[in-house]
Amino acid sequence: MKFKVEQQIELFRYLNNVTDYSKNKIKSLLKYQNVLVNGKIVTQYNYLLRKNDNVEITKKRMPNIKNIEVLYEDDEFLVINKKAGLLTVATNKEKVRTLFHYVYNYVKEVNKNNKIFIVHRLDKETSGIVLFAKNEKIKQALQDRWNEIVTLREYQAVVEGVFLEKSGKIEMYLTENKEGQVYKTKNQNLGKLAITNYNVIKHNDKYSLVNINIETGRKNQIRVAMKELGKPIVGDKKYKAKEDPCKRLMLHATKLEFIHPITKKKYKFTSNVSNSFNLLVK
Repeated sequence: MKFKVEQQIELFRYLNNVTDYSKNKIKSLLKYQNVLVNGKIVTQYNYLLRKNDNVEITKKRMPNIKNIEVLYEDDEFLVINKKAGLLTVATNKEKVRTLFHYVYNYVKEVNKNNKIFIVHRLDKETSGIVLFAKNEKIKQALQDRWNEIVTLREYQAVVEGVFLEKSGKIEMYLTENKEGQVYKTKNQNLGKLAITNYNVIKHNDKYSLVNINIETGRKNQIRVAMKELGKPIVGDKKYKAKEDPCKRLMLHATKLEFIHPITKKKYKFTSNVSNSFNLLVK
């Protein structure tokens, strides 16, 4: 089935308008990569279609994506919604159960000559958006200018306690000990500057749901920043959290926006938090 778009509209709404498919069927088509826009797979519900875009629904068999959730894919990028508790890349102790391993198998199933490169990482305990590149040139271009071209890195977290101030900026220098524990230091020569902004979305008498964006990308930056405020992230035993009702770190990478280092096109990716985040702060 092929369609030509007549006016700007979000992809999910467009498919709902031009087909007789149920909403669940449309979600399934997007999830399993059976929707193409101008010849490229798109899985984002809110992908913005423009006039004269070509939309195709295909019955082509897609690769197994049992262990990963693809948010977006084209010839250069692959964007994954990582699960909490999954390593981004291998360690000495774990080589197979990693996001990189699953994504590697995924692209190889499509074409054995395909390659994949990790652009940035999330902590094992953190869920949300992770960006992969499909060739080394674009991977290097992204990493070389990462802090320059990334315009937004946004997270949501549920933290212990209630804030007196509903927004703020945390600037501190971070360093790491031999055990992998990141901590604040006053020695600017020893540590690296970490800048974290936050605003409270809502709270109850026990927890706060917080929106966070970072200006730097240091290891465990958000987790240490919340601990230093006396509001550790729920489930973060490494950084002094007392509560773990959901049996996971309540931190999720919700938005990533960047400017393509070569074409200058702006990319925006979004991943919603699970219901457990909002249920804790009812």
